[in-house]
Amino acid sequence: MGKARKVGIGMDYSPTSKSALRWTIENLIDPGDLVVVVHVLSSKSDPTSKKLFEDTGSPLVPLEEFKDINVCKKYGLIPDPEVLDLLDTASRTKAAKVVAKIYWGDAREKLCDCVQDLKLDSLVLGSRGLGAIKR
Repeated sequence: MGKARKVGIGMDYSPTSKSALRWTIENLIDPGDLVVVVHVLSSKSDPTSKKLFEDTGSPLVPLEEFKDINVCKKYGLIPDPEVLDLLDTASRTKAAKVVAKIYWGDAREKLCDCVQDLKLDSLVLGSRGLGAIKR
């Protein structure tokens, strides 16, 4: 086993982002890795935490806190039970540390910011639901 890595997963709860999460857990995550679930919400959303963290994104939210519906609401998220179950399973079976990071703004820009700010070794994204021809 090599050095623990920081692996980001872009999450919008769409079927393709859930597939990307499954793929990452099955094929990429090793024991000791840090898994960062990255959410980018519209800059028009107005949760209470946005005022504090609009420029830098939220602090890293540990999985145990992220499972709490009140914590999710504080950041303007509605938790997805399937995603939480996948993350919990990855945490236990792969011995990976799982955290969430929430940004507000343009997803393209914020995902790039996330890679730079958190010094991610990789970032896994879904395909936006497009087939091979449309991609």
